[in-house]
Amino acid sequence: MGARILGIGADVIECLRIAQMIERHGELFIQRVYTDHEIAYCSTKKAATQHYAGRWAAKEAVLKALGTGWVRGISWRDVEIRHKPGGAPTVTLRGGAREVFERSGISEMHISISHCRTHAIAYAIAEGPAD
Repeated sequence: MGARILGIGADVIECLRIAQMIERHGELFIQRVYTDHEIAYCSTKKAATQHYAGRWAAKEAVLKALGTGWVRGISWRDVEIRHKPGGAPTVTLRGGAREVFERSGISEMHISISHCRTHAIAYAIAEGPAD
């Protein structure tokens, strides 16, 4: 029994853009976009902006893989990036994003994130059961 790809998504963002949003809007921006878990994780990192940018790109990639983008009923905080014990990122969906996930027949969402001083990129794959 195999699986099939139901959607893919990718996003790249300049870390400077996220740094400017944080500088301009501070906690309001952070609380609107990131979950408490993501904030706790990123704020402990030396290069916090890179980690925030990576999560931004991951959220965008996940919604592209779901085939929705940012539509009514889905908020930034509906997509949360967590980590397995070994460090690999995982996706947790809530609210409108979770509803789309379930309606679409997706059984698994895979995510990969990479970042450097200037850019962050994420790639998501939505997987479902083989027909």
